[in-house]
Amino acid sequence: MQIDSSSSFLITGGTGLVGRALGKILAAEGFTNVACVGSRDYDLRDGNAVVHMFADIHPEYVFHLAARVHGLGGNTKYKSDIIYENVMINTHVVEQARRAGVKKIVAMGSGCVYPELKGQEELKESQIWIGSPHPSEDSYAHAKRLMLAQLIAAREQYGLVSAFAISGNLYGPHDNFNADDGHVIPSLVAKFHAAEQSGTSVKVWGSGVAIRDFSHCNDAAAGLLCLMRRCEGPINLGSGFLHPISDIVKALEDATAHKVKVEWDASKPDGQLRRYYNLDQLAQAGFKAKISLAEGVRETYEWYKANAALARR
Repeated sequence: MQIDSSSSFLITGGTGLVGRALGKILAAEGFTNVACVGSRDYDLRDGNAVVHMFADIHPEYVFHLAARVHGLGGNTKYKSDIIYENVMINTHVVEQARRAGVKKIVAMGSGCVYPELKGQEELKESQIWIGSPHPSEDSYAHAKRLMLAQLIAAREQYGLVSAFAISGNLYGPHDNFNADDGHVIPSLVAKFHAAEQSGTSVKVWGSGVAIRDFSHCNDAAAGLLCLMRRCEGPINLGSGFLHPISDIVKALEDATAHKVKVEWDASKPDGQLRRYYNLDQLAQAGFKAKISLAEGVRETYEWYKANAALARR
C-alpha cells in the first residue's frame, strides 16, 4: 500500500510505550499529519468521546494501540475490569473507524490470544481459535479476540481493511513501570532500581525458565508501520529473539554492576512456560528486528534511572 506523506494518521495510545515510538518513526518517514492521543485527550471507554475524536482528527489511517494493560499479576487481579474496559475501548474505536471510512486500521493484539498448545512451542496465526486462552491472562485475551472478530466482521460486511498485530512482550522507555502489576521487564527494571538505591535484594516471580519473545518498542513500532503498508489480517509481530526470564535478570544484573542480590520466588506462577511465534508472514513483508534483549534492557534501565520520578507506574 502506497501512503501519501500528507495522509492523516491517528494513533490511540499515542502517549504510551509503542505509541511514542511509532510517532517518532512516522515523523522520520516524512509523515507530518499524525495525531498521537492518550487517555487525557479522549476517554475511549466512552462512545461519545470516540465519536468526537474521529470528528476532530478525520484520520485516513488508524493505529489502535490503546488498552488497559497489566502484567501477569494484574491480569489475575483485575479480570473483570480488564475485559470490560478493553472491550469498550476496542469496540468504540473499530466501529468509529468503520463509520468514518478510514482506509486501513492496524490494531494491537497480544500473544495471549493463543491457546496453550501442549507440545507445540511455535505459534501460527491459524491457531488462534482452536482452544481457550491460558487462564492467567484470559480476560485480556478474550477482549483482544473479540476485537479481531469485530475486524473480520467489519471487513466482510463493510470492506474495512485491517491488520491485527499479535505482539510479543513489549518493553522500552516510557513503559508503565509498576513493580507489582506491570509486565515482566518494566516491573523488574523498577524493582532493580529500587534495590540498587536502597541496597536491598530483588524477589523475582517464578523459576526464570519461562521463554518469551521480547520486542523493544522501537522494533515493534517499525513492525506496525510495515503491517500498515503491506499486511492484512492477524500477523505475528515479534523480534524472533527468544529468551527465558532469567536472561532479563542477567541483563539487569549487568546494568547494575551486580550490586543487587536476586531471590527467586518459586511459589509465584511462571505463566505459560513457552510462548513464541512463527514470524514467516512478518519476514515475507520485509521486517526484521534490530535491537537485542541485552541492548534494549540496558537502554530501558538507563532511561528509567534518569526518569524514575516522572515514569508511569
